[in-house]
Amino acid sequence: MDLRIENLFRPDILRIEGYRPEAFLKGIKLDANECPYTPSLMWGPKMVREWQLNRYPDPEAQALKKAVARFWNVRPENILQGNGSDELIYYLIAVTGGPVCYPVPTFSMYGIIARILGYRTIEIPLDERFDIPLELFRKAIREERPRIIFLSSPNNPTGNCFSEEKMLTIIKEANCIVVIDEAYQAYAENGDGFLRYIRDFPNLLVTRTFSKIGLAGIRLGFVFGHEDLLREINKARLPYNVNSLTQWIALQILRKKAFFKGIVKKIISERQRLMESLERIEGVTVYPSKANFILFKVRDAGSVHRGLLKRGFIIKNLNGLLPGCLRVTVGRPEENRAFLKALKEVL
Repeated sequence: MDLRIENLFRPDILRIEGYRPEAFLKGIKLDANECPYTPSLMWGPKMVREWQLNRYPDPEAQALKKAVARFWNVRPENILQGNGSDELIYYLIAVTGGPVCYPVPTFSMYGIIARILGYRTIEIPLDERFDIPLELFRKAIREERPRIIFLSSPNNPTGNCFSEEKMLTIIKEANCIVVIDEAYQAYAENGDGFLRYIRDFPNLLVTRTFSKIGLAGIRLGFVFGHEDLLREINKARLPYNVNSLTQWIALQILRKKAFFKGIVKKIISERQRLMESLERIEGVTVYPSKANFILFKVRDAGSVHRGLLKRGFIIKNLNGLLPGCLRVTVGRPEENRAFLKALKEVL
């Protein structure tokens, strides 16, 4: 029997380099854009009895969707839940098909999932200010006819928000679904983001996640849009995709709106201090950020990254994607001070 690996998988799968999170290294972890704060919860036997862990979870997460609707001021019928927004992105691409269009650099999972599913990708380079090159998008919409467009704003890894006017133009002119990925919207200081438009545009979807506001460990995300769109997307959703523990934790946490407002305010304040401190370091170029991370450039990113790792600081090396660039997550004040000290030593 010939069981060579290359004979067992599609050739295009063998060529894909999948998403590889940083290994769990010991040190101060400032690489994954996680929130450094998380709310406390009361846990005990009562929770186990109430939620009957011997039973499957509510497949439609009805109580959770009602709570999310109140939290983000939308209607429950305009919400679909997922095991993190990654799962929802997978469903969106699976049900719409290709080509899949997005700017680069951006969140890598758009392209990875598209290629796993065998769909063609249309990658459009951002302009010199990391904004949307509108005419290139218009040309792609006319000539290549994408089935779905992803725009992450604030964008990862650049940290900036795209022009709202340009995004609205794309939504209006594209004869396909347009997804505004608002994973970092809480830190953008732009009000409701694009949620306020979901009733106006039948082709608009907005994704959000709890991962960047203190709950990365429970894996919970949502897509918002017109109920007619969500009805079709829901056909692809795996049954019981959001487990009972995640639903229970999220329901408790959603009652703590003041907590979320407090941690967002802390991180925005620390982001400003961290940016100003980085700008004062000779040899560092800092890019503006509306997310919970900062992109910056140094002369030798690989050497600086290795030097920080030796000192116990884990940040993201983006040198292959953006030459000379590193990305640091905004941590607690003491973590940020220690990081700045280590960076100065390395430089």
